[in-house]
Amino acid sequence: MLADRIEAKWIDAFRRVFALCGVAEGEPVAILSETQSRDLNVHLTELALQALGARAFHVVMPTPPQSAPVPVRSTGASDALQGLAPAVAALSGSGLVVDLTVEGLLHAPELPAILKGGARVLMISNEHPEALERLAPDEGLKDRVRAAVARCREATNMTVTSDAGSDLTIDLTESPVAGVWGWTDRPGTVAHWPGGVVVAFPKRHSVNGRLVLAPGDINLTFKRYLETPITLTIEDDYVTAVEGDGLDASLMREYYEAWEDPEAYGVSHVGWGLNPAARYEALTMYDQRDTNGTELRALAGNFLFSTGANEVAGRHTLGHFDLPMLRCTIALDDVPVVENGKLVG
Repeated sequence: MLADRIEAKWIDAFRRVFALCGVAEGEPVAILSETQSRDLNVHLTELALQALGARAFHVVMPTPPQSAPVPVRSTGASDALQGLAPAVAALSGSGLVVDLTVEGLLHAPELPAILKGGARVLMISNEHPEALERLAPDEGLKDRVRAAVARCREATNMTVTSDAGSDLTIDLTESPVAGVWGWTDRPGTVAHWPGGVVVAFPKRHSVNGRLVLAPGDINLTFKRYLETPITLTIEDDYVTAVEGDGLDASLMREYYEAWEDPEAYGVSHVGWGLNPAARYEALTMYDQRDTNGTELRALAGNFLFSTGANEVAGRHTLGHFDLPMLRCTIALDDVPVVENGKLVG
């Protein structure tokens, strides 16, 4: 059982990450949270920024009423700001925005305006600080992610296969690619901690094939290891069939259908994890309220397949699945970067 109290070691971990973000003495830093944010992380952020001499201030939004027909989890599309212009102006005028909203700003509609103002945004995933401490980033992770981003940007095609029966093809032509290593020190950029992942956002008419999620793969929206197989058919970017006789497939079908939104079935992003410190068994170690599952997204060698919001393809929805898959082979222009779930090179 983890206690929600401030520990000096956690202040140190937060301070080290903010130092990597280039926080300077006297720099204005906005701490963005909402009334349902994890208070412990908000307090640790404030103390760590003060230790660095930053001029930190809080922007606290009331968590909005629920608008979805089902519980919303792990979307990266916070609606906490509600388009409130004064709040957006305060954030965009800051040197750094520390994002502690429950869902995060990655797909939030206000993010482009915040970045356009020159702010850099660090999303701290809604994890217990015990996990954040263990997954504090290092310089080596940055080099590994940047190399993967370069390879993905050069490629025109990604294929994903597995012994379980997956056979997916993604056209990467003109698809934006992003890599996250756990901090950001450049104006107008966004990162998240924990980091260690590269993802591409396919444009329209780019994704086709079949994915077979095997027992042991992960549904992070449900924070659940799969115990029974699920077969997803993807046609022209959309999941058109969710097949399987077990509970896992049934839960996924029910959640998809509850949205009554075709865009929830669209492909959001594809990529792979690169963080050797991320642990596969982590979900077994935390109560569900203590984890957002970002560690499993960054798990080295996993194929991360996601459905939901994809601004590049013009899709906006809160319906979202993040599905780290093990034991896949990922190839870029027929050259493997992951073989049977292990990083190549």
